[in-house]
Amino acid sequence: MIRTSAPVDAPAAGAWEELVTTALLGTDRRTPPGGAPGREAPVALLDAAAVQTVRRRAGLRPARAAERPEPAPADPRPPLPAAAARRLALLLAGRPGTAGGGRRGTAPDLMELLPQWLAAANAHGYAAPAQALPALLDAARGRTDLRPAALAFAGPRALWLARLNPDWRFALRAAPGGGAALPGPEDTELIGQLWEEGLFAERVALLAAIRARRPAAARELLSATWPTERAEDRLMFLDSLRTGLGPDDEGFLEQALADRSRNVRATAAELLSALPGSALAARMAARAGTCVAVDHTRGTPAIVVEAPHECDTGMERDGVVPKAPAGRGERSWWLGQLLEAAPLGAWPERLGGRTPQQIVALPVRDGWQGELHAAWCRAAVRQRDAQWARALLGAPAAPGAGGPGAVSLAERAKLLGTLNAGERAEWVAGFIATHGLSEAFQLLGVCAVPWSAPLGRAVVDALNIARDAGSYPWSFSGVMGLAERCLDPAEASRLDALLAVPDEAEDASPGAGRYWAEAFQRLVTTLRLRSAMTDELSSTGVS
Repeated sequence: MIRTSAPVDAPAAGAWEELVTTALLGTDRRTPPGGAPGREAPVALLDAAAVQTVRRRAGLRPARAAERPEPAPADPRPPLPAAAARRLALLLAGRPGTAGGGRRGTAPDLMELLPQWLAAANAHGYAAPAQALPALLDAARGRTDLRPAALAFAGPRALWLARLNPDWRFALRAAPGGGAALPGPEDTELIGQLWEEGLFAERVALLAAIRARRPAAARELLSATWPTERAEDRLMFLDSLRTGLGPDDEGFLEQALADRSRNVRATAAELLSALPGSALAARMAARAGTCVAVDHTRGTPAIVVEAPHECDTGMERDGVVPKAPAGRGERSWWLGQLLEAAPLGAWPERLGGRTPQQIVALPVRDGWQGELHAAWCRAAVRQRDAQWARALLGAPAAPGAGGPGAVSLAERAKLLGTLNAGERAEWVAGFIATHGLSEAFQLLGVCAVPWSAPLGRAVVDALNIARDAGSYPWSFSGVMGLAERCLDPAEASRLDALLAVPDEAEDASPGAGRYWAEAFQRLVTTLRLRSAMTDELSSTGVS
């Protein structure tokens, strides 16, 4: 049995510290222990240090053996197929697989494929090989985006390892209750005890787990201790109500509007505004309705805006922040908050029975269009209103990148998130066909993976057009990286014609043709590797 050791006596540690202190101060200011001042003092100090070093290394007596750790828990999930296990080892090592092209410019980036591999393995319900767990935990330690999928795949044995290695403690923090099993819904006594006595992370995990299964029970649990919670804890707990948010939460959230913490009040107001039937939404609709109207006095109907002249106490209670950010006018700041929180369903009646598309198409006088449409964009995202999102997005072939309502590509990306996956991909494909890839990176990031066939074709065609036009190739590296991870592997055969080095025009960037050929080779190689990964995870041979 392996035994640990302890110092023979206590003075050894004190003696060593005394020698270190003497060395730091200098022998001319402090005499070495057991020595005499003078020219020989440094030699005496080194001799004493040598003796203490030997003593520290060898002068130890056996101590009581530490208790052996409990065995690692069993993982009941089926093992990985043998080929998939080998692939995982290559991905974790970050080395090119056998399908690599040999050149650095054409070899797949294996670490970028690891998230996709983990998602597929988790969908199959496989258990991680025991020998891969240390490398898997190291990878998750370095990349927070990997942690949820990596820890789900690693299973209970990862938590067992994390308790033995401080470098992997993040796994305990990420797991509900620090890796301990949460009480079942019927264990009311254990739930109450953990809620009253647990660590903050355990309480957050408990509240989230209960909220996912029984929203009302989670709200009642939170209500019981709400007045005694710290402000920062109240904010985190309140955020858990986003899951399963519904009309039954309105009473609790209305009480939170009177909270002493401004951040808590703002979060409560945001949640209430996501409930179009709430009293707060009605109050905001009334306020916003006094600020926006249709003017028919000049022939062509147009929207006129009269921003609030003050932020009263009622507005503050409902979450309007009175102080505007630097460089922002107070009135436009207050107006934006009112419009963002008002239910979008109230505007058709308020603005003459018009549809969202007709409302967005109306001209807006006095320079308020940007502010008005930007606030409606935020409202559409918060309220998950696809009809208003379509109106604000406009047609993908519309001139310019801003669209009728979105003032930035970031806002367009958020609006696209309210649409279903098919409609989202179709819109982005149309945008790329009209505007190319230079402004499409953010939009591609919200599309479902793998990309649909029309979207994939639009991306490949746009890359091919950019290549033939002699465009600066490195500016498309981000889109090419997305294509490697998101393009349907079935598209690989369509790319074979793009692997040759094209003739370079006189005005093309030097070496651009070779870069494009390498980039397409890397894309094809990665797609085929992804196809092989899928096949390996579906095979029947186990490791």
